[in-house]
Amino acid sequence: MLYQVISFLFEVAATLVGGASLLRLYMGWRRMSMANPVGRFVMALTDWLILPLRRLLPPRGSIDAASLLAAWLVKMAQYAAMLLMLGSQAWAVLPVLALLGVAKLAVSVATAIVLVAVILSWTQSRSPISDVFERLSYPLLAPFRRFIPLIGGIDLSPLALLVVLQVVSIMLGAAQASLVGSAVVMG
Repeated sequence: MLYQVISFLFEVAATLVGGASLLRLYMGWRRMSMANPVGRFVMALTDWLILPLRRLLPPRGSIDAASLLAAWLVKMAQYAAMLLMLGSQAWAVLPVLALLGVAKLAVSVATAIVLVAVILSWTQSRSPISDVFERLSYPLLAPFRRFIPLIGGIDLSPLALLVVLQVVSIMLGAAQASLVGSAVVMG
């Protein structure tokens, strides 16, 4: 039970900091200002980690490799702590496990962006936060909107995207479980 509680706390912390790092990467890629409430929140959560990493990996154009590296390092730390608690010696799988964790985290961030954007669209309020989430969700939904027409005035593209994201998340989770399982057998 203690392992489950500690594992859950590590997951929450890694999701919050790693997810904010990926959101910072995505907002930079979209060339969005960080002077909005979402940007300020993301910077407050990640500056302590990303700013030192930017000395090693300065941003190039719209790509902020330091943010991606930060998310990967957070997942590495989370999984390293879990391997230590389990007494596992399977350190060789840690970098790949963290990479899969970042991919799964990216799916979770995309899911959260779409869900928040949809919920804010229902409230019909024009606010800085709703504008940010509308801009963040647009490129994710655009491919689906090309093929899925409005049905009775309702946009079902978010539902289709959420289904695809959930399938990808399941596949990434299975890959992680397979990797951990093979590492435990080898270790």
